[in-house]
Amino acid sequence: MLLLRLVLALCACFSASAAFAQCRIDALDALPERGVIHLGSKVGPMPLVILLHGSTGTGAEMLRESGLAATADAHGFVVVSPNGGIAAGRGYVWNIPGVPTVTGALPGKDARDDVAYLTGLIDRLAATGCVDVKRVYATGLSGGGRMTSLLGCVVPRRFAAIAPVVGLRAGRPLAADRSRADPASCRPTTPLPVLAFSGDADTTNPITGGGAPYWQYPQTVALQRWAALNHCSEPYARNLGAEVYEQGYARCDGDVTVAARVMRGGKHSWSVVDNEAMWAFLSRHTR
Repeated sequence: MLLLRLVLALCACFSASAAFAQCRIDALDALPERGVIHLGSKVGPMPLVILLHGSTGTGAEMLRESGLAATADAHGFVVVSPNGGIAAGRGYVWNIPGVPTVTGALPGKDARDDVAYLTGLIDRLAATGCVDVKRVYATGLSGGGRMTSLLGCVVPRRFAAIAPVVGLRAGRPLAADRSRADPASCRPTTPLPVLAFSGDADTTNPITGGGAPYWQYPQTVALQRWAALNHCSEPYARNLGAEVYEQGYARCDGDVTVAARVMRGGKHSWSVVDNEAMWAFLSRHTR
């Protein structure tokens, strides 16, 4: 029995050392984005959360304002919060093809391909050994939430789940009827779990629709579209306390769910998010 315990202890120590060795901090330190990468632990490979800032913001601001670094410390995952590819105002915006930015202009032909940039960033992080490519998630605020939605539409196999914040979309507004989503602009090839966070007092991206040209259709339309894409068959609604209610769909392909948590009186900020609830949702899923 004593010998067995010694063997098990040695195996545990070896496994921990091997896991530590897999995450090459020197390689991570060499990345240009190192300043906006937060490691919840230096034992890897770890889950990765891509955190995308809102329009005219920066990754550093988003990392600070979201509080996700503390959540990463508590649960042992990596957060990276890069900058968008188009300079605007005091920060950056994301390149969502065919959709105007908050400046009112469409992204230029020479604008960085942000989908290619972000998937490349995942690859570079994975090459350090610090990231588990089967547990990569995306979230983002406002314009970052819309970019998160785009990632789910066009490269769903790179993500285990997404959680847009005040920015859930399911493609660009349909030109002929902007109260609907253009189905041709969001055709994921695999089921994808979706949990959105929003507030019913958001006047920037109103959950009832309208607003800026990039917004237009209601959040319920986006939910319905994601439910259709995931072949969900069971709509539901429930209260999660006095301040939050949830609308969603269950019985979807791949055992995924599609839902939005809405804060009563919630406005256009990260304050509508429960970080623990977000991580509990994301961490249930692997690719």
